[in-house]
Amino acid sequence: MSATTSAPADPMGHALLDYHRGRLDASLTVHSNVAEEEPLPAAYLFRSLWEMPELERQALDECRGRVLDLGAGAGCHALELQSRGLQVKAIDISAGAAQVMQERGVREVASHDIFDAALTHEKYDTLLMLMNGIGLVGTLEGLAKFLRHARTLLAPGGQILATSSDISYLYEDEDGALVFDLNGPYYGEVTYTIQYGEQHGAEFPWLFADASIVQDYAEEAGYEVEFLGEDEQQQFLVRLTPLMERDA
Repeated sequence: MSATTSAPADPMGHALLDYHRGRLDASLTVHSNVAEEEPLPAAYLFRSLWEMPELERQALDECRGRVLDLGAGAGCHALELQSRGLQVKAIDISAGAAQVMQERGVREVASHDIFDAALTHEKYDTLLMLMNGIGLVGTLEGLAKFLRHARTLLAPGGQILATSSDISYLYEDEDGALVFDLNGPYYGEVTYTIQYGEQHGAEFPWLFADASIVQDYAEEAGYEVEFLGEDEQQQFLVRLTPLMERDA
């Protein structure tokens, strides 16, 4: 390796590693193009079952068979499912997050992008995408791509369990009317960067898909859509089940 070559910045991974090793005040700063910067305490990624929102607990109860936990973070969902006797593979694009999960006892861990072709070597009964997990697809185009890709990952009778949010409230004026450019990009396509201390990660897209978008894209891709719950923050849990085998 040359002196000018370095590993990609991994602020999420460094924050999780620091917290795991005892720095309990470790906290990320989240920057976006739609809201003011917000703190994200690393502790939130280590929450126990009863610290999780109700929608997450409901999703865990709906998991079955072999589970692929996408964007698994510090592994709190994977560890809970393991404790229930399920076979879980947890993936995260952050190498630091993958290391934390291994150290915490998640049995199958890998550092992958959700579109990584290596994932198609196995089949899963449940694809789990929590903490606004549909956002991992990045954009509406990414959502369509993922729904095709997911068919190559799912075993017969398999399901996707995912949460997403409608963030149209961010565009309300003082009278409650929505103000955004109908000819511009979809309002739920957000750009983020994450900072930990002086380390800044690369900019990345994140999708907040409202329920009608999820239903339209999933039905177009040949999935049955079942909305399982919604909370007061306009976040919802959805189950997507392929209706028939299609070419990936």
